[in-house]
Amino acid sequence: KNRLTAMLGECGNDIWASTFHSMCARILRRDGERLGYSNRFTIYDTDDSRRLMKDCCKTLNIEEKALPPKAILAEISRAKDRLLSPQEYLQQAGNDSRKATVAQAYRLYQERLQASDAMDFDDMICKTVELLQKHDDVLAYYHEKFRYFMVDEYQDTNRAQYLLIYLLARRSGNLCVVGDDDQSIYKFRGATIENIMCFEESYPKAKVIRLEQNYRSTKNILEAANAVIANNTGRKG
Repeated sequence: KNRLTAMLGECGNDIWASTFHSMCARILRRDGERLGYSNRFTIYDTDDSRRLMKDCCKTLNIEEKALPPKAILAEISRAKDRLLSPQEYLQQAGNDSRKATVAQAYRLYQERLQASDAMDFDDMICKTVELLQKHDDVLAYYHEKFRYFMVDEYQDTNRAQYLLIYLLARRSGNLCVVGDDDQSIYKFRGATIENIMCFEESYPKAKVIRLEQNYRSTKNILEAANAVIANNTGRKG
């Protein structure tokens, strides 16, 4: 799991070490009312989301055999990873009738989540980004509260996670990320390898420290592994 550690500055004693989702939950419990949620909002798990989507499909007369709720939710999750709203997703659908149907289901799904004072797992990050973008005072509060940030497994972050980190760390510039572009294996979950490949472009003052000593594997294993990854395209090397 991607983990983000945020530390308060010199005068504070608050250190958060958590997954992105648990950190966002704490932020939203505090200020979620700015987006129309109570501080007691419900977090839907996979089964809750699937039940809700089945109801949405019934309302919209979407045949489950033609477009299963699970497939719709997977597409919505990818859209949220890219911070696409239902309207933006519909605009990108163009003449694709399947995506247009997903967009309808996405819109109704979000409306019913909000009406139930609920979010799904993907909303946790999307809504936090929305909160920080729309409310400067909330963003300023966390700029003061946390001055240092560290993210592990950075090669597996998605667009929404990238923007969340950027918003939080942009004032102090005190951001440390750890990752390996050759170990990016979660593209199917929305991970964006460009986040680590273009890190120095996003943060021009960044210092790159290479960890080139391996304490776990024998020479034969390392030589074999390096021979395989040498064929990867678009890598830092």
